[in-house]
Amino acid sequence: MDFKEDGFMFTLALIVVAFVIVQAAFFLVRAIKRAKELGIEKSTIKNTIVSSGLFTIAPAIGIVATVLTLAAGLGYVLPWIRLTVIGNISYEVTAATNAIEAYGLSGGIANAITDKEVFATVAWVMTLGSIMPLLLIPFLLKTVQKKIGKTVSKNSKWSSVMSAAAFIGLIAAFVARAIAGKGEADIIGDGAGVLSVAALLFSVVLMLIIQKIADTKNLKWLDSFAMPFSMIGAMALVMLLAQLLPESIAFLEWRG
Repeated sequence: MDFKEDGFMFTLALIVVAFVIVQAAFFLVRAIKRAKELGIEKSTIKNTIVSSGLFTIAPAIGIVATVLTLAAGLGYVLPWIRLTVIGNISYEVTAATNAIEAYGLSGGIANAITDKEVFATVAWVMTLGSIMPLLLIPFLLKTVQKKIGKTVSKNSKWSSVMSAAAFIGLIAAFVARAIAGKGEADIIGDGAGVLSVAALLFSVVLMLIIQKIADTKNLKWLDSFAMPFSMIGAMALVMLLAQLLPESIAFLEWRG
């Protein structure tokens, strides 16, 4: 049996999942009890629970897409463990790729990891990197908020500018990767090419279409699903495109 999906890994995953479920149930029960103490109607409590549950579906779809992305190299269990607790595709993929490349291996997470030492290193890098915010926030958040608050109080526009800059910087990294990302010459799909640009364009177009539908039809719930639907839709369209186009065109890479 593959060590990435053996009994130990599944047992570890089940323990983590059980802990998360118990923790969520604990706070749910306490929240309901407190709501009743405050005199909130049962119908309001029920509607809040149902709506909150429904809105967790959208980020869950994005998480599933991330698990599938990481599964090629890490198997399904480790990504499942990681993303059950904390994490996202932008961090997990980057952390795993950097850890793999530190061993001089090419291809990143596109190739299955067969070395236990490399696998353990990837797991530690992904985990420790996500732990840092949990350790730093309790000690540094107030200080950072005060400094940001002083800056914003002088000029209120700075708040939106800083938020937009952080988001644009994150998106720009993915856009640049799709257009000019350097890959290994012997690995198909590793570098920028027709399929990577197609995935970028498909995701942008789908996002615009979904947001347009949400606005025109006044479907506020659809906004929460726009990103995961765009991701999954773009992946499906790229897979279809790879089958329809001639291989010489579909797998053409200018940075492979």
